[in-house]
Amino acid sequence: MPALPMLRSRGGCLLVAALLPSCDIRLPVQPVLRLNSSPMLAEAGAPSRARIQVRLDASPAKPHQDPDVLVWLIADKWHTGMVFPYPWLEESGFVPPAGFGHPKFVTMSWGNRNAYSREGIDHYWKFMQVILTPTPSVMEIIPVQWNVTEVLPQQRIWRKLVARSRGPALAAFLNECSVCGPDGRPKIVRPSSWGHGIQLECRYSYFIPRVCNVWTVQTIECLGGQIDPWFALTADGLVRQAVKPPNDFELVWPGNGSTR
Repeated sequence: MPALPMLRSRGGCLLVAALLPSCDIRLPVQPVLRLNSSPMLAEAGAPSRARIQVRLDASPAKPHQDPDVLVWLIADKWHTGMVFPYPWLEESGFVPPAGFGHPKFVTMSWGNRNAYSREGIDHYWKFMQVILTPTPSVMEIIPVQWNVTEVLPQQRIWRKLVARSRGPALAAFLNECSVCGPDGRPKIVRPSSWGHGIQLECRYSYFIPRVCNVWTVQTIECLGGQIDPWFALTADGLVRQAVKPPNDFELVWPGNGSTR
């Protein structure tokens, strides 16, 4: 996952938070959950312009399925992402790009399009553009076929069991993030920054303080967590909240020492 230290330093994030206390930094997606045909606001977002319909009373787990699924939070020094069981996303309504396949897991994250390119922020004008203006973003999705800690040994990794019924809210949020083509599937921007995945065109802009970790905050909220995005602008700020109740993510891999 690309790191952009100057954009995500603790001091810079806290300064922006102090200057913009009234700004809603979440991506403007607000699922409307339905319970017994009565709409109510989801836990997964503050008031916003966009609304999407999902079902709170999702289909119960089949006899061969566990009622809970295991998800992972991953982080380097600056950046966070999530890992999900891909079959669960599919059964919950996630719409993948054409030809993506059927991996065991997927690792997903979000951020500035230039920062996610192989070149990165390689020019002063790109850096100033990201600092001063809203910029295009991408959502990266990378297939994983074996143990998460073996695939991502340089990341710090936490895990948590979540209710299988949370899947539709998560899938709806992920679907709403992407720009779709005429076929109704997400548009691919380019190959992923690592691994054998892809980057999807996102409909929402990246800007400071709406940094990569705010996207992770919203995915955790879709899973039933409670995270204050203003105190999660850095990876460590997010992690400090993720390990506390009611979120209770459990550390399972401290990283191989190169991320801290």
